[in-house]
Amino acid sequence: MKPLEEQMGFYAAYHQDRRNKLTHFIGVPAIAFSLMIALAWLRADVGGFPLSAALVTTVVLLLYYLALDLPLGIAMTAVFGLMLWAAEVLARAPLAVGLGWFLVLFVGGWALQLWGHVFEGRKPALMDNLFQIFVAPIFLAAEVFFALGYKPKLHAAVQERALRLRAAA
Repeated sequence: MKPLEEQMGFYAAYHQDRRNKLTHFIGVPAIAFSLMIALAWLRADVGGFPLSAALVTTVVLLLYYLALDLPLGIAMTAVFGLMLWAAEVLARAPLAVGLGWFLVLFVGGWALQLWGHVFEGRKPALMDNLFQIFVAPIFLAAEVFFALGYKPKLHAAVQERALRLRAAA
């Protein structure tokens, strides 16, 4: 597993424009939530416990985030926990309701992010590394931490790496 600084530095190289970051603060959670809704439709009873693909996928992703950085992983657990709860509720609603939410959030989230990359003047990071779709949520959590003055060493290292990668591109 690559260190958080390296993964975030690559992602940050594609996300320096404030307007692009703003579109991602809306688009990334919208897409993540929409996917949780869709994955919550896939469910089975395991030993009397209702288990959805959304729960399994979210737990695996959160374990990855916790392994990368404990404080950021805890923050992501709180955010994704609320999103997962709401997604499970929507998945049990009539199909038209859940599907409507999924489509609006998924299409709207992607449209916002692509619009942000027009401001950036650079293609999305996932075009060069598809794994960046998993880095985006923890990158946004880190941006909140940085804005609040937390993790200044990580912030400096990520920015330095991002600027170096941009210069080499």
